[in-house]
Amino acid sequence: MNLGELRSPQLTDRAARTLLAVPLGATEQHGPHLPLSTDTVIATQLCRRLADRIPDVVVAPPIPYGSSGEHAGFAGTLSIGQAMLTGLVVELVRSADDFAGVVLVNGHGGNAQPLREAVRTLRAEGRTVMAWAPAGRADDTHAGHTETSVLLSLEHPGVALDAAEPGVTAPLPDIIDDLRRGGVAAVSPNGVLGDPTRASADDGAAVLERWTDSLVDAVATWMAES
Repeated sequence: MNLGELRSPQLTDRAARTLLAVPLGATEQHGPHLPLSTDTVIATQLCRRLADRIPDVVVAPPIPYGSSGEHAGFAGTLSIGQAMLTGLVVELVRSADDFAGVVLVNGHGGNAQPLREAVRTLRAEGRTVMAWAPAGRADDTHAGHTETSVLLSLEHPGVALDAAEPGVTAPLPDIIDDLRRGGVAAVSPNGVLGDPTRASADDGAAVLERWTDSLVDAVATWMAES
């Protein structure tokens, strides 16, 4: 179920037993070969798959802006910063009290810290909320093999595989200090953290299935404990 396509009366009697899944993405560079919406596309797809697997889940319209300051300097990147993202999530979840709970599905690593702060505030207020993000390899964290393969599996028209080229493939912990000081451009001139050149739709489908299983398990456990 997609929230934006429903009419208000359709939720009057069912919201209290329905989980709201909110995709959190970003609008930021993803190298020379992937669209700016990559993180939003992935988060939205995962929410849809969650709704397919767990009854009484409705998917909210995605939040397409996040904390993407590390990608400044690359054309097309838009960022609302950490503080604004935290505030946005807090106010959004506060407004969703009619629902049984809120699952925040995050597709962008830069959103992680603001989300932790938002969830901490919301839980302290007694609200039922959780945040989840897919796990990946430390040497393939942005516009590399994984994200490129996932978008290929979704047959996204924005993928230009002929423009794909390797970026920096050092594990993220080895470059994180330089990245924090100078942004992604300081460690990878083409904006890629990984190597997308051998990406495939089959690999992407396997990744999506693994991520979906992890998300479903996390939500099921959280629901049982809430």
